[in-house]
Amino acid sequence: MKHYTYDEWLQYVNDEINENSRQELEDHLYSCDQCLNHYLMVMEANESSLPILSDMSEFTDLVMAEVLKQKIVVPDTVRNLNTMLMVPSVPDTTNDAKTKMKKKPFYQHAAFHYLLAAAATILLTFTGAFQSLATYANALESPQPQVQKKKHSVTEGVINKTFAWMDSLEKKEAVKK
Repeated sequence: MKHYTYDEWLQYVNDEINENSRQELEDHLYSCDQCLNHYLMVMEANESSLPILSDMSEFTDLVMAEVLKQKIVVPDTVRNLNTMLMVPSVPDTTNDAKTKMKKKPFYQHAAFHYLLAAAATILLTFTGAFQSLATYANALESPQPQVQKKKHSVTEGVINKTFAWMDSLEKKEAVKK
């Protein structure tokens, strides 16, 4: 990979190179960290010669005003381009909120979901589903000695099986003698 010198980056910053070389240098910046460091050093060294913005907020306001002046002629083309480039599209501000609300199907409104949840709650209450759940929960919470058996740990099970196996081996040895 070819690396560019400090002087070449200085010429780039001072706009003293032709368009082909400029494009080549810009493409190279994307792939080379070493040259990017050289470029940043040149930018820091020549910071005083770069134009200074007197009022940054005024500059931002002017840029935003220019953006708002421009109108999108073919919104479908822009939307398709944004989809291909994976860039989020700018929201369409030409339609008001009432128009957007009318375009949504009824099942996408929050009120529909609240009504559906209320209907399900009423249905479960009147069918006794909540009562049976409460009874089941109480049955789980109250200790019942018949249901609770002492459970052995895995280690105890392995030890018991090992001793049983050793006892069977001893019995086989005793039978052989």
